[in-house]
Amino acid sequence: MRKKIVAGNWKMNKDFQSAKALVNQLRTYVDTHSVHCEVYIAPPSLYTVSAVEEAKGSALGVYTQDVSEHESGAYTGEISVDMVKSVGAQGCIIGHSERRQYHGETDSHCNRKVKMALDKGLVPIYCNGETLEQRKAGQHLEVVKNQTEVALFTLSAEEIKKVVIAYEPVWAIGTGETATPAQAQEIHQHIRGLIASKYGQAVADEVSILYGGSVKPDNAKEIFSQPDIDGGLIGGAALKLEDFSKIIEAFDA
Repeated sequence: MRKKIVAGNWKMNKDFQSAKALVNQLRTYVDTHSVHCEVYIAPPSLYTVSAVEEAKGSALGVYTQDVSEHESGAYTGEISVDMVKSVGAQGCIIGHSERRQYHGETDSHCNRKVKMALDKGLVPIYCNGETLEQRKAGQHLEVVKNQTEVALFTLSAEEIKKVVIAYEPVWAIGTGETATPAQAQEIHQHIRGLIASKYGQAVADEVSILYGGSVKPDNAKEIFSQPDIDGGLIGGAALKLEDFSKIIEAFDA
């Protein structure tokens, strides 16, 4: 049975003290409430060690926002999978739309990162999704198909079951456009179908697919009720305990 997941991507936000305070608040929340999904946070990498220490012994998981495709070496500013593993983080986000847009990451880069993460026992959250231009041109299904196949289809069946996929409708983030739950479900169903066609339905039914398109407390329950949506990769709403906890609560008993 695939996991239900709410993951918070903090992006480049918060100073150290406010980040530490939020980790403590979240730890207390998950330890004192009946939570019906797995909860992860991805703070800025500079705070990873502190976040792991603060979350130790709780059900709160700590991920990084990126990881290098290189194992080690002269790659200034990069963070290797061994580094992530050594400080106790459980996984990493790979291929986020902002990494693609601002840092030129491709699906081939993502493929190498995903395999590197899996080889070291980390859980990769692989992101894909189409732009506004691609959506308007009716290319969204083909774009997501290509992204999924290039980044993931060199994996074995056992490996792909360990990957979490996060669909980001880039066209609906900061554009004034809105993705409906039905549109989100269409793409999630499409992605699961692609996995089924390659690895079989039983494998596809074990892969968690998250929605990364502006999930908020007032729309989380409707989005998460879609049959192929297993949770969310949350941006801005993950920076406030009140908002993030309400999204977590969208998964009730």
